[in-house]
Amino acid sequence: MLRPADWSGLSLAVGLSVVESLDPQGTLGLGLKWPNDVWVPHQPTQWAKLAGILIETSATPAPTQPEERYCVIGVGVNMAKPDAQDLSIPAIGLRELVDTSSAPQALALIAKPLLATVLAFEAKGFAPLQAAFGQRDVLRDMPVTLSDGRQGIARGVDNTGVLRVETAQGMQLINSAEVRVRPSLKESQ
Repeated sequence: MLRPADWSGLSLAVGLSVVESLDPQGTLGLGLKWPNDVWVPHQPTQWAKLAGILIETSATPAPTQPEERYCVIGVGVNMAKPDAQDLSIPAIGLRELVDTSSAPQALALIAKPLLATVLAFEAKGFAPLQAAFGQRDVLRDMPVTLSDGRQGIARGVDNTGVLRVETAQGMQLINSAEVRVRPSLKESQ
């Protein structure tokens, strides 16, 4: 059970922990695609998805006590390239990046730092991780298209993990629950 003051940015904190665990020196080029994917450069002008983060929370009604909230954090790392067609972003497996990777090895790299990150997030929130996220942010300063059709330039995240998108209508703050974001491939290639 977690009791952070603010749940905003948890998926970004988890993603950052995974990226820093699998690629601590940045030599693989692992990056974070807001709000919950781990991407790696695939070709000179393209990215491939290596991992995804899924977080579900649930509150338990407690009529006489403060609400309790439970959290399930899922981290899916492709160990081998998935055999899937028609993906909007190509997928890649960890074994394509690191010769000796196995699921137990990846778990051993990820689990302990992830627990430490989640506990630190509970105590301090996302703000202390904002700069580190910015260094791995694959969307920063890229043209993006939101699922509602709006277009703009991604300008990083604020100290709660909300995406900032500069549009013709001004700076828009995008909450992960509101919209999906994809790079505008025509402009970014």
